[in-house]
Amino acid sequence: MSEPVFNEITAAGYHQIEQEIEDWKLQRPALIKALAEASALGDRSENAEYTSAKRDLRHLESRLHFLTKQLQYSKIVAPTDNQIVEIGKYVTLEFVDDHDQVAYQIVGKQEADIKVNKISLASPLGSVLMGKTVNDTVTVQAPTTSYQVKILAVTLKD
Repeated sequence: MSEPVFNEITAAGYHQIEQEIEDWKLQRPALIKALAEASALGDRSENAEYTSAKRDLRHLESRLHFLTKQLQYSKIVAPTDNQIVEIGKYVTLEFVDDHDQVAYQIVGKQEADIKVNKISLASPLGSVLMGKTVNDTVTVQAPTTSYQVKILAVTLKD
């Protein structure tokens, strides 16, 4: 039997999932109560409240199951204090074509969020940056084009 495959994640990302699980668990009693109250109204075949409450509870249980599996197959990775790009580190880049600069944090797949400059280590950009260091220039193969970025800084904090 083969070893399970674990998804690398930052400690902050792991704790964020744990918090989301706790938040969902706090909602469960109210949803169960709403389902019981709707059930008491009688005929379930034409009971919109019952159908809605059942759907909401099923969504909660599904989300809890999904998040629990995410934690079960996650491995927290702590970045080392060096200039090498790895999960958890902040990387300042310069796009070679227009000299625009941007900083990203390299994170696990489940915690990526481009709106807050967190990119997945498995994304086209994240995957080519992994293992590289300051002053390296890499070529990123995006779905419709390719571009080059130069690594200006690699730090533990932004």
